[in-house]
Amino acid sequence: MNRQLGGAQRIAGHCEQESAVACLIREAREEAGLEIAAGDVELAHVVHVVDAPGTQPRLQLVFRARRWKGEPRLLEPDKCLGWDWWPLDGLPEPMVAYARAAITGIRAGQPYTELGWT
Repeated sequence: MNRQLGGAQRIAGHCEQESAVACLIREAREEAGLEIAAGDVELAHVVHVVDAPGTQPRLQLVFRARRWKGEPRLLEPDKCLGWDWWPLDGLPEPMVAYARAAITGIRAGQPYTELGWT
């Protein structure tokens, strides 16, 4: 079954003098207690997003982990209410706009989405 891990936030973060894959591995461990090996990660989608005119654009790299160790645990209760599994056709509202755009793009077989550009 295709499922999306979600909650009040998604596993995400900013790279801190590390590669994007190293960042994913660190954030998954820090935010949800999951252990992911670099060889089990693949790039699934890229979203080039601008939140509002005049703001700094960002590239959101969305990765897929084929395997991981552990069950998601709430390790940052000040930032996240909890984790849950959602069917792709029943994702929660509200949802982070770039995460929804990435899921839509992945399901359409597209590797790249632009969001917020006028």
